[in-house]
Amino acid sequence: MKQSADPGATPQAKVDDHGRYMVMVLEAAQSIQERLEAALAEVGLTSAKYQAIDALAKAGEPLTLSELAGSLKCVRSNITQLVDRLEADGLVKRVDDPADRRAVRAVVTPLGMDRRAEGTKAVG
Repeated sequence: MKQSADPGATPQAKVDDHGRYMVMVLEAAQSIQERLEAALAEVGLTSAKYQAIDALAKAGEPLTLSELAGSLKCVRSNITQLVDRLEADGLVKRVDDPADRRAVRAVVTPLGMDRRAEGTKAVG
């Protein structure tokens, strides 16, 4: 991080400089997020939907919702709602877990794979 222009600046001036830099970083991050969301919206996705279908595609096999939640670093209840929306869009489907009748797994559909490719191209 760049030092204060005045090496003899007071501690408060240095704190103020750090605060300004932090605001600049946060504003840049928000701008990048807005551009990402806009690019994905053009192909009918949000960043959350894209990240979920990307994680499922990279896994190469159906994942339990808990595994998907862990992969995306979020709570399972959020994943359940997200998978509901993805399933309604035809991008993901739930399948039975052959090893545990109580568990459900999610897998990307062919449409989901196509949409993932479009999303990757849009943000690339």
